[in-house]
Amino acid sequence: MFTGIDEVDWASMEHAYGPADDVPGLLYGLASADPAERESALDGMYGAVHHQGDVYACTLACIPFLFELAVDPDIRDRGGIVELLTSIGGIDLDEDDENDLDEDEAEGVANYAMAASAVSAGSAVFFELIADEDPGVRLAAPLALATLHGRPGRVLALLRERLPVEADDEVRLALVEAAGRIALRHRPLAGRAADWLSRLAAEAYPPGLRLAALAQLARCAPDALPVDVVRMVSGLLRELRSRPCPSEAPAAKVPGGDDATADRATAPARVGRLRELSAEESAGRSTPWAADLLRTLHSGLDDRVEDRTALLTDQLCSPDPWQRIDAVRMSGGLIRAWRGSYGGLVRLVGVQLTDPEPRLAEAASHVLEELFDLAAPAADALAARVAADPGGWVREWASGPPGLGSAVKALARLGDVRVLPALATALERPEVPHDVGFAIRCLGAGAAPLAGALRRRLGEVDLDEGAYDRASPLLAGLTALRAGEAAPEVLRVLRGAPEYRGEWLRTAALRALGAFGPAALCAVPELRRLIRRPGTAAATEAAEAMWAVTGDADAVLPVLVEGLRAEQVHDCRAAASALGGLGRRAEAAAPRLRALLAHEELWLRVDAAIALLEVSGRSDEAVPVLLSAWEKSRHVRVRVAECLARTGLAAAGSDAARVLRAELLSVRRHNALDGGYGSHDTYEDEKLLALCRRALLEDTGKGITS
Repeated sequence: MFTGIDEVDWASMEHAYGPADDVPGLLYGLASADPAERESALDGMYGAVHHQGDVYACTLACIPFLFELAVDPDIRDRGGIVELLTSIGGIDLDEDDENDLDEDEAEGVANYAMAASAVSAGSAVFFELIADEDPGVRLAAPLALATLHGRPGRVLALLRERLPVEADDEVRLALVEAAGRIALRHRPLAGRAADWLSRLAAEAYPPGLRLAALAQLARCAPDALPVDVVRMVSGLLRELRSRPCPSEAPAAKVPGGDDATADRATAPARVGRLRELSAEESAGRSTPWAADLLRTLHSGLDDRVEDRTALLTDQLCSPDPWQRIDAVRMSGGLIRAWRGSYGGLVRLVGVQLTDPEPRLAEAASHVLEELFDLAAPAADALAARVAADPGGWVREWASGPPGLGSAVKALARLGDVRVLPALATALERPEVPHDVGFAIRCLGAGAAPLAGALRRRLGEVDLDEGAYDRASPLLAGLTALRAGEAAPEVLRVLRGAPEYRGEWLRTAALRALGAFGPAALCAVPELRRLIRRPGTAAATEAAEAMWAVTGDADAVLPVLVEGLRAEQVHDCRAAASALGGLGRRAEAAAPRLRALLAHEELWLRVDAAIALLEVSGRSDEAVPVLLSAWEKSRHVRVRVAECLARTGLAAAGSDAARVLRAELLSVRRHNALDGGYGSHDTYEDEKLLALCRRALLEDTGKGITS
């Protein structure tokens, strides 16, 4: 076995964790009779040799030896090896723009291309493996063929031939998935694949297979889906619930870990733990693969929000808690990416908060936490959950400060004062949760009863190296409440900020003083001291606070104008925004702001344009810059919409009105990303929609409903 492996100069190559001299050991480990050693070796291949999908020279050198392992019937767990080969050779480079690649990137692309060529050249062996005695191999072979073989028509025919004689239910699902993959990668074959999938979905096949066929139709030929697809899927789920599981799902193969600086010896163990967590998630499910099929179906249904909502509504009413857990998570994904009417769906998510299955209640609270105002239909359920579970008010973590529990955050983000007892208790803990201040900001004036505790706790903060972590949530809360009576305590923090994270602490304290306004007059001497160094971030922040406290434009204008010369873009942006706050009193700064409209940094152009509009009242220069930025980056849209709504510049027939109307007509959320999201994405998009509607009010005098 492994003829020629010693002739490869492994030591001259590298992988994700350094020299590749350990790769032969990993390859021999894949052939081991010891299951633990095989597991560790496969984890090592994903964790180092094929780290996060990367292909190195040593990855290419492994390919012939991996094929040798894959076809040897004496080797155990060959299905994992076939999956590894599929991943190595299956990188799609069609969308890469090779003209914009640097040298390292170009080498990576070349490696991907060589890997695809090498694995595809040997992919004929997968025809034999599709009938292998090992069901794990048969499970991996269909997708390998669909991904790698150069004759997809022949592969599709083989899939159809194999299905009637394949006895393993999991493998049958893999055959169907492979047909969908072929249809996506080879569009001329999409019609043939869709015809077959349509017959599988309609005929008297087992419910799991029919569900798999519908999921693949949604991926590759959504127009071919039955008109009553929601009713069909709901019926299939009911059938699946009534049948015992015919087979256990194999443990999911998890690609290599994320930490490129991790110790080489510990990386495989961490990947193995991820696989264990995946297995734990599947334990106890009658049909653990159904969740993947439903996720595929939802992904294929894409912008058919009403159909997806109806399907999730049915899932949330299922007697199977696992189907409801999946539905809760998928509901979060749907709402996060698509705009729609979700009141009924959210109400059903709220119902899950009382379920005795802790994972279901926890999943529901996490989804509601991200919805902010959209969680209103579940407000009573959240309040009941918070009242019934004081132990969940604060979450402790192995590292880092404590945080509020999901249900507490969700209720606070609704502005619901029924969360006050939880927040009051959190403020009495030895270590205040880091997100208390944000929760108080969501409550607004409703959190006024907490001002005294915030002030007292801030006065107790030791001004040592841990001061920022302890003081920042308290300062954020006082800022949100505009609790001017706490000015002496805030001033103490400002004056005594330690060197470690002192700039962050100073910024938080100055924001608080600015929010207090004239109630912070005691801080004026300290503010005057800080503005004596124009051009620094501290001077700009102090000048903004000084303006809010005293209204003395003459004292702060020179400081803010000088701040526009700062070397750091962030500091220039802060100065521009502060100048905008002065309005016409800062008209002398207009030339400086105008010069920034051509700056290379998009965010600075936006802030300068808004400030120029505020100080000069002229829209002819500012609005084109704002609309151009709108088209270039979705991230600036909320900021631009705020300006347009505040200034009334979206008159009927204007370019601004056209842009805002186009945004309101879009079904997809402006910040929806494939493969990632932020916890505030839904909030930001709903805020954008509200601002667009407000900005367009003068269009008709009645606003718009679309």
